[in-house]
Amino acid sequence: MSTTQSERLRHLLEPLVSSQDLDLEEIEVASVGRKRVLRVVIDSEDGVDLDTIAEVSRLLSVKLDESDAMGEGEYDLEVGSPGAERALTEHRHYVRAVDRLVKFQLTEGGELVARILKVDDEGLDLEVPGVKGRKPTSRRIAFAEIDKARVQVEFNRKDKKDMTEEEEA
Repeated sequence: MSTTQSERLRHLLEPLVSSQDLDLEEIEVASVGRKRVLRVVIDSEDGVDLDTIAEVSRLLSVKLDESDAMGEGEYDLEVGSPGAERALTEHRHYVRAVDRLVKFQLTEGGELVARILKVDDEGLDLEVPGVKGRKPTSRRIAFAEIDKARVQVEFNRKDKKDMTEEEEA
């Protein structure tokens, strides 16, 4: 049974990332011109800051230097977070996106943009924003109804703690 380089790298690096109370979200080996680039995406329940990324980068670099997982030749290691408009592919991603606006591609066609209010094992409770002054509506969707989901960036949204009682109502 052969394994791909990404699978070998995941097997090597995931225990180290997990030991830091982080999730290894993605591993990608890419060629950029003559260089190879190993991109590692990490995350946690509370997100990751630059200090955490720097520390994990140092730990992964040492581990990679001790192994032959990247083979011969030079490569660049890039460690980062999923980013603002992350794709939601795992249950934990949806949990972390509670209170965020998400664009859903539905399995039966069509799109839906809604805020995630609650996540359970079967699906999501959503708030669909009202259009043209109408009030938002509630909607429930099962995970099986979701083809793709991606967090949307909101530039002008007020946090509930910053809202007056009148604005919140």
